[in-house]
Amino acid sequence: MKIQEEFTTFTVALIPVAMALNIAVGQLVALLKLPVYLDCIGTVLVGLACGPFAGALTGGLSNMAWGLFSPSALPFFPVAAWIGLAAGICGRLGLADTWWKAALTGLVIAVTTPFIATPIVVYIYGGVEGSGASLITAVLVKSGIKISSAAFYKNLMVEPLDKVPTALVAFALIRSLPERMMARLPRFAA
Repeated sequence: MKIQEEFTTFTVALIPVAMALNIAVGQLVALLKLPVYLDCIGTVLVGLACGPFAGALTGGLSNMAWGLFSPSALPFFPVAAWIGLAAGICGRLGLADTWWKAALTGLVIAVTTPFIATPIVVYIYGGVEGSGASLITAVLVKSGIKISSAAFYKNLMVEPLDKVPTALVAFALIRSLPERMMARLPRFAA
């Protein structure tokens, strides 16, 4: 599938809805200081349903828009773009055709995301970005682990708890669409 084939009229209309979902859920989770993020459900949805480039654009734009009123989200736009790209690649590989494959997609995203997120957390925020999960980093540092390693290990612990449910929710949202709408999604178009 070519890049332009991902960006149908339906995809272009879906991206702002997915961005709003990301921001709304992410803001709620941040306010509640939960130890997960859940701020990329829309990104994973677009990646799985439309393709990697549409997913990456959704993720990156979500964090840029969110950064206008919550500046701490802005530096993570490369992470959000990666999540969309990875979800789209997994979708193309058929890792969204069943619920357990969607869970596997979440796990793939969870294991790869810390490599992009950790340097941002360490160099911009000193290892503690202010989420509820930062408590894990603090405990690891207190036990004698370097801040960069502690932030990485925290991400490895938290990401599966975040990305697997995220991928499952995105999968459920896609599967709940009427057939006529699913047929308009680039990955499911006949």
